[in-house]
Amino acid sequence: MKKSTANNQAAKRRFYKWHRIIGLTALTPIIGWTISGLSHPLMSNWLRPAIPKEVFAPATQDKIAPAVTLQQVLAMHNIQQVRNFSLIKFNKGAYYQILDKDSVSNYYSVADGSFLPHGDKAYAEYLARYFTQDSISAIKQMTFQNTFDSHYQPINRLLPVWKVTFDRPDGMDVYVETAQSRMGTFNNNTRKFFLVLFEQMHTWNFLADIGGEQLRIIVLMVAVSSIFLAMLSGLIVYGLFWKKFKEVTQKKKNNSRDDKRIIHRYHRQLGLIMSALMLTFTVSGGFHLYITLHNYSEKSNNYQQLINVQDLKVSNLDLPIADSSILRVGLAKFNDKTYYQVLTNKKQVRYIDATNNEELQDGDAVYARYLAAYYRNFRHGGNTESGQLSNAVTVTPVKQFTNDYGFINKRLPVEQVSYDSGDDWYIETTSAKLATKVTGIDRAEGLTFIFLHKFFWMTWAGKDIRDIVSMLAALGILIVSLLGLTAFIKNK
Repeated sequence: MKKSTANNQAAKRRFYKWHRIIGLTALTPIIGWTISGLSHPLMSNWLRPAIPKEVFAPATQDKIAPAVTLQQVLAMHNIQQVRNFSLIKFNKGAYYQILDKDSVSNYYSVADGSFLPHGDKAYAEYLARYFTQDSISAIKQMTFQNTFDSHYQPINRLLPVWKVTFDRPDGMDVYVETAQSRMGTFNNNTRKFFLVLFEQMHTWNFLADIGGEQLRIIVLMVAVSSIFLAMLSGLIVYGLFWKKFKEVTQKKKNNSRDDKRIIHRYHRQLGLIMSALMLTFTVSGGFHLYITLHNYSEKSNNYQQLINVQDLKVSNLDLPIADSSILRVGLAKFNDKTYYQVLTNKKQVRYIDATNNEELQDGDAVYARYLAAYYRNFRHGGNTESGQLSNAVTVTPVKQFTNDYGFINKRLPVEQVSYDSGDDWYIETTSAKLATKVTGIDRAEGLTFIFLHKFFWMTWAGKDIRDIVSMLAALGILIVSLLGLTAFIKNK
């Protein structure tokens, strides 16, 4: 009996030793993630820079008042094919913004069709000054970006963009997408610091630079697993030794001498309190990483249209829609036809056949179905030109962010194309881009992440309170870990 008890005690001590080893292994990721987690509310809320304008208000077509047609401009410059066009007004002038077959944006006067040198760069500067309402500061640098980086991260979604850097004490950078006349994001010096801190300490992007994205995700999953095991083994240790811990606590109450194991006691007590929060962080973070790895191999290929000039038989200035209600005119080619895509001031997207001037009924839904089929077929390795992989059940306009289609997706408005398989494909028809796709497991991961990892269960209390609670949770986990490290050092 004594031998069995001795064996049990030895097994408990070995388990306690393994808890300490696992805890030390988890210490580095815990420190990195809690410190960067503490910085996130500062970056995204309290220290986030303000900008006067976040949305661009385009002029209606009657204010632009084009004197020449798109066809005349194309003929003047011997252009036979285009990808898209729009009418824009800036710097006291108005222009045709034409995306050519090489995906380069060129600008031509609406008055006489003359070419504007460096037009896209000039428009990017105009947009940046519009958003900042800064017409005085010099422009320090302008860069055309086709890729994301540490200051313009993938969460911003929009590419390509112009990075416009102002020569100001705050080092303001504004990222603008000239094709859609909108802002990607904006950063001052403080936000740039926090962005780099978060990227390196929370998402560990340095690992992707070393060995690729898959290596980064796998290492992060191992780190999350080590934290989960440290938490679980700590709870088990407490269960195995709870009688001993209880006796020690009672002796402390009866003895006025200094408590030499106060660090151990606080580590255990706070660890018990924080274990539920550690569980929410590790489970939601691990699930997020698993889905990211699962979706990593999926292919993506933006829809590209190429329109012949001879297909534009109807003038862009003769459409059956009043100029005073037209905010934007572009082109959309699908189902072997070319349409003028017209965005009105009533937030409607209408489609006018470029050969006969007839309107396509429910045109935005038809185009969304076509684009969803394109992206879906491409993801499944099918023929992107052929059409259907399965019939869409419904097409629903989405004009505000939801739990399924969150703010992280950036693009609005979009069309939600739902299939009988349960997949939802969100399409921004004005850019022909896939905003995101959501399957059953994606939906579960998204809800888990925003509620358990980003504390959206505290939304009822307001963003400030929610951020304070999340920071206290991160701080509590950090303190538990540092107390554990201190206890380990004292035992040596």
